[in-house]
Amino acid sequence: MEQTEKTKVYAEKGLLGKIKLWLSKKPLPSPTDRKKFDHDFAISTSFHGLHNIVRNRSKIRKVIWLVVVLGSVSLVVWQIYSRLVNYFTWPTTTSVEVQYVEKIEFPAVTFCNLNRFQTEAVAKFGVIFFLWNIVSKVLHLQEIRANSTGFKEAIDFLASQQNFSIAEFVRKNGFYLNNSTLLKCDFFGKPCGSQDFAHVFTEYGNCFTFNHGENIEAREKVSVSGRGLSLLFNVNQEEFTDDPTLDFVDAGIIFVIHSPKKVPQFDGLGLSSPVGMHARVTIRQVKTVHQEYPWGECNPNIKLQTFSTYSTSGCLKECQARHIEKQCGCLPFLLPGKGIECDLQKFYNCVSPTLDHIEVKGLCTMGTHNSSCPVPCEETEYPATISYSTFPSRKALKHLSKKLNQSQKYIRENLVNIEINYSDLNYKITQQQKAVSVSELLADVGGQLGLFCGASMITIIEIIEYIFTNFYWICLLFLLKIPEMTPGPHLPQNHLGNKNNIEEC
Repeated sequence: MEQTEKTKVYAEKGLLGKIKLWLSKKPLPSPTDRKKFDHDFAISTSFHGLHNIVRNRSKIRKVIWLVVVLGSVSLVVWQIYSRLVNYFTWPTTTSVEVQYVEKIEFPAVTFCNLNRFQTEAVAKFGVIFFLWNIVSKVLHLQEIRANSTGFKEAIDFLASQQNFSIAEFVRKNGFYLNNSTLLKCDFFGKPCGSQDFAHVFTEYGNCFTFNHGENIEAREKVSVSGRGLSLLFNVNQEEFTDDPTLDFVDAGIIFVIHSPKKVPQFDGLGLSSPVGMHARVTIRQVKTVHQEYPWGECNPNIKLQTFSTYSTSGCLKECQARHIEKQCGCLPFLLPGKGIECDLQKFYNCVSPTLDHIEVKGLCTMGTHNSSCPVPCEETEYPATISYSTFPSRKALKHLSKKLNQSQKYIRENLVNIEINYSDLNYKITQQQKAVSVSELLADVGGQLGLFCGASMITIIEIIEYIFTNFYWICLLFLLKIPEMTPGPHLPQNHLGNKNNIEEC
């Protein structure tokens, strides 16, 4: 009768009640059975040392073996804990490998004249220096000083000429590349010319990139070290000029060596060659592979909308473009994207303050995995070694003066000779690797278990089975014994008699 009432109580409690009902129907093992189960586990388990505790009749030996087993378990717990702590610090190692190849890809090289604008155009339109400073702020963050030369004139111009296209003006009146400015171009023994260069805007105005990434299959490769790109520029200081009050006081060519997949970045990376000098640049190709978070700082899931290959410089440009377009409703022509081009008034009134806001608030950051632009998972760089010699020599000076029909002074003050070569036909791979992989962690933990306890995966399964069986018996004990110990309503005498008979059974 009582069992029926208990069954009804369990049935009213849903799934948990059904589980309790199922368990309540199982027989409760006797203390002898439980003791025999513990004894059988101790003498049959593959966990070393337990059977020595159980089988030994000497109490001293039992104590010694108990101390040995507990000490071994303590050591293995400490070792496994230290291994897990080490693994979750996400350690890495860096390997450096040099690969020798028969042919190696030549980098892209972007050249600019340090004198950015044509003298004739500047004489008629001197405000261009200040206007270009405002426009190029998106590439090279700089302070627009209200007391600088041409500030008032520029503000008046902005108010009256809102439809003026500074991009077209600079393209037509900035530095250009043709047979008069590029006197010689030789790549790997083959002649090249201005048609092999692509125009690009930078903070230096009109610049030109050799081996640009527009045609991926046509990228130039070299198969002999010590030879590469040889160029002879005429910077023509009489035709091109700049404003010395804006710290443009040099004459020569500035250039940057970069991957054909990346946009040129001059800020802090440009190399320069002054006039009257022969610059010999020796480069090496270095590929760097970063691990993704948490081992490294790269994020392989970030894709750029405008550029096919991820780079931090391209990512920063897209980040700035998004904020500027959202704030100003237009896009600067120097930034990637498809949108309404910002006019000069917007550049001064909105784009420039927005760039300052982005910088102060840190809206476009780079470096770490949680920044706007984390490091790329793989990047290629070209560290360079540059040396200079006077160009040309006295004899060569007479030859060039006669050939170009220019005075020797003109040759000294306007010609720049640049050579860019590979030092060796190899590239270096610097790869960040996981110091401990999951398989190595499992092997290490398994080794510690085997060394101190002679345990394996089978041993762990045996222990889990032993714990589960004891837990199952404990559940039976609580279900069958505790309800009987709980005081309930007063039962008739005949019920108490039946209960006593049940307990005796």
